[in-house]
Amino acid sequence: MTQHDPSLAIAELRANVAVPFERAHAMPKSVYTSPAFAKAEAEHIFAREWLCAGRADALAQPGDYLTMEIAGEPVIILRDRDGVLRGMSNVCRHRMSTLLQGRGNVRSIVCPYHAWTYNLDGTLRGAPAMARNQDFCREDVALPPVRVEDWHGWVMVTLDPTALPPSDRLAGVEKLVGHLHMASYRELFREEFRWDTNWKVLAENFMESYHLPVCHAGTIGGASDLNQMECPEGEAAFNHHWIIKNDLVPLALAHPSNTVLQGDDRRITWLLAIYPALLITLTPGYFWYLSLTPDGPGSVKVLFGGGLSADWCADPEAEAHLAAVKALLDDVNVEDKGCVEKVWQGLCAGLSAPGALSHLERPNYDFARYLAGRMPGA
Repeated sequence: MTQHDPSLAIAELRANVAVPFERAHAMPKSVYTSPAFAKAEAEHIFAREWLCAGRADALAQPGDYLTMEIAGEPVIILRDRDGVLRGMSNVCRHRMSTLLQGRGNVRSIVCPYHAWTYNLDGTLRGAPAMARNQDFCREDVALPPVRVEDWHGWVMVTLDPTALPPSDRLAGVEKLVGHLHMASYRELFREEFRWDTNWKVLAENFMESYHLPVCHAGTIGGASDLNQMECPEGEAAFNHHWIIKNDLVPLALAHPSNTVLQGDDRRITWLLAIYPALLITLTPGYFWYLSLTPDGPGSVKVLFGGGLSADWCADPEAEAHLAAVKALLDDVNVEDKGCVEKVWQGLCAGLSAPGALSHLERPNYDFARYLAGRMPGA
């Protein structure tokens, strides 16, 4: 394998998942450390799958926008004047400057280089000093569209015009957690940061709760009983597991006024890994999520957000409850950051080697199978 050839890493990954789960090992090191494999992921996974830009309520008003990058492609997601979610290229059709940065609200999209100005539907409104160019026609210029859909309150984006809609691809998620009505949850915080690890290390860390008692001994480790944890076989587009929580974090339980949820449904925490890079923790009271963007083998950009269910939002003490759970999640992130960055250091060590997986790491095995199936030659 050379720096530009992912074939050996792909072959090692396929051999890794060719054995039954009862004999499974962690993925080979090359899958994490190879620049060529990272490039193959960008081309065959991130450029073709549905990725999450956050929650739809972050784009509540006309002109609200956010930006993201998909497999090196700068993209704008915004709410147009008719209230429709739109996706489009974030590159000017003149001299190819990027247009918007971060998130905010605009009446129009103005290029910071030569002031070419676009409407919120991507059509060109005006371009100064272009009247003498006989080939220029304003009506022929528009920002290329990018597919975007609101899936249960999640803003899903893809560069692939042929990708199945999220509602079809992720119908199994609706069967599992439809009773919680994800679209009704309200996002109350959203942050972005970068960690020094491979994106898959962070994704796998989310997918298994085997690490909770040790990595999170100072926070949430005591709220879960590994003996009550279920890790079923995953589906083609996602994996999941669930935990029956105790009363350590009241906000993780159904609100006292909620008479719809009964029995264990009032205290189950769902952990949903939507391939490739949306990771959702959904409880009857609150949710939080990570949306991951790789930045080379050893770095990952993280979108971190969360909020409350509708009944907890209506609680007079909602603000205090949210502050408490946000402080807890910040501490959990500190713990996770330490763990996943240590794993990256180990992956780069010469004497390290992948070990056998626990029955509590079934989602990791399914994730490896998904990755292998998306690589060329599958």
